[in-house]
Amino acid sequence: MRLTNLVQAIDLHAAGEHGRVIVGGVLDVPGKTMFEKMQYFQTHRDDLRLRMLREPRGYPAANCNLILPPTDPRADAGFIIMEQTEYVPMSGTNIICTATALLETGMLPMREPYTDIVLEAPAGLVPVRAHCANGKVTGVTFTNVPAFAVHLDTPVEVPQLGTVNVDVAWGGMFYFIAQAAQFGLKISPDEGKDIARIGEMIKAAVREQLPVAHPDNPAIQNVTIGILSAPATTPDADLKNAAIVSTNLFDWQNPATWTGALDRSPCGTGTCAQMAVLYAKGKLKLHQAFRHAGILDTVFTGKLIQATRVGSYHAVVPTITGTAWLTGMATYGVDPDDPFPNGFTIGDIWGAV
Repeated sequence: MRLTNLVQAIDLHAAGEHGRVIVGGVLDVPGKTMFEKMQYFQTHRDDLRLRMLREPRGYPAANCNLILPPTDPRADAGFIIMEQTEYVPMSGTNIICTATALLETGMLPMREPYTDIVLEAPAGLVPVRAHCANGKVTGVTFTNVPAFAVHLDTPVEVPQLGTVNVDVAWGGMFYFIAQAAQFGLKISPDEGKDIARIGEMIKAAVREQLPVAHPDNPAIQNVTIGILSAPATTPDADLKNAAIVSTNLFDWQNPATWTGALDRSPCGTGTCAQMAVLYAKGKLKLHQAFRHAGILDTVFTGKLIQATRVGSYHAVVPTITGTAWLTGMATYGVDPDDPFPNGFTIGDIWGAV
């Protein structure tokens, strides 16, 4: 066999969102924290992210997680989250996929009816309770890092769209949240292309007009993801949303680069950001269940369990519950003669390249 750079991975989806978990073949890297390890991969080993997420091994909505030894002795495992244009500090669907992969493959011991573990994300420690039955993780509840609203009902000027009112909040990533009704949208799969383009246009404006940084880690800056929100269309949800993830690094001066893909799930950190906004507006109470649907009408259930502070911000501690399913196991590698060792993108589905 001629393949090199072999890595072993588990493929899963959480409520529809793809999440690949690398479980073998990649050595640990320098870093005193998981955030520093993430920065090392970003600077020195970005070939792994490109290879796993671009074609022919990936696609625009794909995500990848790398299991690493934890740097904090309180954690059972560490992991780094890789997305199409960035390394993110935290992701709900990815932690649900990672916890499920660790337990269903036996990398961490499973106990029924539930298993409590702690995972170390770049954003910090994340306690996880996995509900387990007959060798399957039937649900994952994680306690996220504190979430907080930064801007509420704030106007931004967006070329071609005009004045758009947005909220900006941290839920593990910085999000803008805008009402889909402003654009005549209801959040349905047939609207996917319009949702993605409008979301990227708004995000470009928000990044320019509403800069933000995390008070505890100034290296985490600016809105990198957005949500269009709408009334629920099924009785088992309270609100519905579509989260828009960039597929290319956009250029404010070049609208052709404003392209993205939709999170297929209800979006875990986005749900945390949404709950922080609702709490700040007096529309969601502590310990009140919040059922958030995604574009496929799958649902994550969130809850705010504690009020706290992050820097000068009033914050809340959220939990999210969701489920992931294994879809496959594979060994990936690179043929020495492959002309695309780090993959490729083409504008038909990736946007401007």
